[in-house]
Amino acid sequence: MYLTAATLVRSASGGAPVALVALTLDRPGHGGAALGGVLAALLTLPNIAGPWMARWLEEAHDPRFRLAGAFTVFGPVLAGTGPTLNRLPIVLVGLLVVSGGLCNPLMTGGLSSRLALLVGEDTRAQRRAVGWDSATYGCSNILGPAVVAAVTALTGAPAAVVVLGAAGVVAGLLMFALPKEHRSTAARQRSMPVRDALWVIVRRGPLRRVMIATMITSVSTGGVMVIAVVLGRALQGSAGAGAALGAAYGVGNLCGALLTGVFPLTGEPERWVLRLVAANAVTVGLCALAPGYVLALVAFALAGATSAVLFTASLAVRSVHSPPNARAQVFVTMAGLKMAAGSAGTALAGTLVGIGPRLVLCLNAIVVTSAVSIALVDLRLTRRRSSAADPRDTPSSPE
Repeated sequence: MYLTAATLVRSASGGAPVALVALTLDRPGHGGAALGGVLAALLTLPNIAGPWMARWLEEAHDPRFRLAGAFTVFGPVLAGTGPTLNRLPIVLVGLLVVSGGLCNPLMTGGLSSRLALLVGEDTRAQRRAVGWDSATYGCSNILGPAVVAAVTALTGAPAAVVVLGAAGVVAGLLMFALPKEHRSTAARQRSMPVRDALWVIVRRGPLRRVMIATMITSVSTGGVMVIAVVLGRALQGSAGAGAALGAAYGVGNLCGALLTGVFPLTGEPERWVLRLVAANAVTVGLCALAPGYVLALVAFALAGATSAVLFTASLAVRSVHSPPNARAQVFVTMAGLKMAAGSAGTALAGTLVGIGPRLVLCLNAIVVTSAVSIALVDLRLTRRRSSAADPRDTPSSPE
């Protein structure tokens, strides 16, 4: 039930920016695409309020009800943009979109933060659940835009936002079918203040290192689709070839996520993150060096797969090392920072791709490699400080 709800609501979230742009293109007058971009940005802007939304979620006696409320609010708000776009002033439509965007943090990191508490304390079950949760992101990133494209082609963009809105409402109703969380005594404490929760991420070694590593890696992954289009055109002479490279990355991403659901990660998740960041750097380098189109397809699929498994491992780190009374805040904050870094990577790729897609991919591989180096230096310094504080207790593994 969780997977169905997560896939539905994240498909609605993933398809919403595409649907908003499609809506504005149908709007009479000029500047449709630019307006669509503004509305899509307004939808993601409220992510900066994520930590406060997460604290609101944590303070609930039963968070399922607040998740259900957020999802069922998002649905009608999104569906309402269709009929209001040409009838209300743009400012009011923008405020409507912003109000829907406030639900976004709960649809991503907020929902993921509750998973371990639904599954129970068995580590293997939690890791398997995290793998399947990661797969819902991969499915949604494909399903959401695909549904928008199909429905828009058949009946128009207003119908597409209604379909996405209905998916959000159904996901909200499914929240009531989930089991109650297995919340410990500590988890029932008053939620940690936002400032203290942010300080936990900075001070707690595994969270800090994984946050920095995934943010740096997201700068690379954020520009993959832009680079794929340009590289595919260079290799095959058509934009369709570039779209196929992007699709190969998406398919690899989904397969990697599904793999971790079937074969959950074992051991310390931070170590997995560092290994997978290194693996991602290698696969990005292979994308840059691929001599032909077929090998480029394979390389992009491998890059997508390593990125998905890396994401799963980062979710496991958040789950293991988050304080019980700041779990949602940690999940949402780290997710928001990762999204911001990915957006910066998209903009950077669009700016630099003119110097050549292969060169940009090489630069990306170097950037991702630096993430591993920074994390290892941080880990060494942390161990040195721990050893100096107590020479008898030198940590042999990440904190």
